[in-house]
Amino acid sequence: MRYKRLFLAGDAAHIVPPTGAKGLNLAASDAYYLAQAISAVFNSKNESLIDSYSDRCLKRIWKAERFSWYMTSLLHKFPNDDLFSQRIQGAEIDYVANSKAMQMALAENYIGLPL
Repeated sequence: MRYKRLFLAGDAAHIVPPTGAKGLNLAASDAYYLAQAISAVFNSKNESLIDSYSDRCLKRIWKAERFSWYMTSLLHKFPNDDLFSQRIQGAEIDYVANSKAMQMALAENYIGLPL
């Protein structure tokens, strides 16, 4: 997400499938982390946040990627899915529908993880 003095954020740096609805959340968190880092450089000459910008963002990005992959596999049927895959998907949908703990985990990931 960084090359020398070039910093990328949002879709310029990463893309996620639309199933998880994470694109705007990630772009906003990228901008937040980048603003913090730039502010630290100009206000206190501290470059630690600018140096860790990519790592800080990527922690969130991979969590969002995982969630988007999960939602895609939960909500879509694929032509190459065998009977086992179809039954696993059905069991997962049932689990989401009937488990308060799973519903809370899904909601937490859907609305966005804390900065």
